Amino acid sequence: MKNIIVATNNIGKITEIKRYFEEVACADGQPLFNILPLGDVLPNFDLEAFEDGNTFEENARKKVAAVARAVGCRPFNDEDFYVLADDSGLEIDALNGLPGVDSANFMGRETPYSLRFDKILHDMLDIPNEDRTARFICVMALYIEGEIKTFRATIEGAVADKPIGNGGFGYDPIFYIPKFDCTAAELPLWQKNEISHRGKALKMVVNHLK
Repeated sequence: MKNIIVATNNIGKITEIKRYFEEVACADGQPLFNILPLGDVLPNFDLEAFEDGNTFEENARKKVAAVARAVGCRPFNDEDFYVLADDSGLEIDALNGLPGVDSANFMGRETPYSLRFDKILHDMLDIPNEDRTARFICVMALYIEGEIKTFRATIEGAVADKPIGNGGFGYDPIFYIPKFDCTAAELPLWQKNEISHRGKALKMVVNHLK
């Protein structure tokens, strides 16, 4: 079984990625890959230092390369492990694409998402429903056999009038998905993984690995 080190300290992302591989990347009901959270392999690794790029692709590539280099000093080699990094965010058309690539650091990394929601919704008070379009973007970078492959996916939606739902993480409570008439935070995890930006990117990753 191959090891995949997930280069993130975001518990929500780790949960979604592990669940996806458990449900999809299987053979005869047995997982094909062993998912290793970054904290289990490189405790206290400063991943934020590599999130200073101008695009999701740049950030994902920098993170996956940094973790692969760091792990290469440990008892692993290219035959035994892959590294998977995710960089993602919310892009709101009425706010000129904000928070975009800076989604994780919008208003400060330690700022509660409830305050970020307040800011976004205040700035969009006068925006009519038809102009509240937004999208989640995810770029997955996969380090495999000394090379880095990237996979980009999106999901279109809109900014809700207020936060709704207790599931998911990040901006999910204010991201409305018209097809399901609910926010991303109201979807069960299995369904979110089927249609989300991250779920779509993970599907590309799994197809490539298979």
